[in-house]
Amino acid sequence: MSRPRQKRIIKSPPLMMGYKPFGIPHKEFDKIELHFDGFEAIRLLDYEGMTQEEAAGHMNVSRPTLTRIYESARKTIAQALVEGKMIVIKGGNIEFEHQWFRCKYCYQLVKEGETHVHQKYSDGNELLPIES
Repeated sequence: MSRPRQKRIIKSPPLMMGYKPFGIPHKEFDKIELHFDGFEAIRLLDYEGMTQEEAAGHMNVSRPTLTRIYESARKTIAQALVEGKMIVIKGGNIEFEHQWFRCKYCYQLVKEGETHVHQKYSDGNELLPIES
């Protein structure tokens, strides 16, 4: 029997919920899903410039696991670029360092404990939890 999968640690969700191709009618978009852990691997390795060992430590996974996550994310992004697909960032076997929320009106990210009042619609229910 294999051991249970360990959750990957993610510092924070991405600012955006995905990307859309430019120049293709919206009704013709096919969607492709990029998991939060794939986004985090791309962020740590390519954007932050960490080594695979450092990034694996941040995500609480082994280096070979990080390599598999990274390769899968690169394939997903390449497929979206080549085939003109919309990228939706969500899901995966992850755990955020903190609880995060997104305002349903302005889409701003808000960390647990921070205040955010959307000026136009202050009904108290504007924050939706971000889940994997």
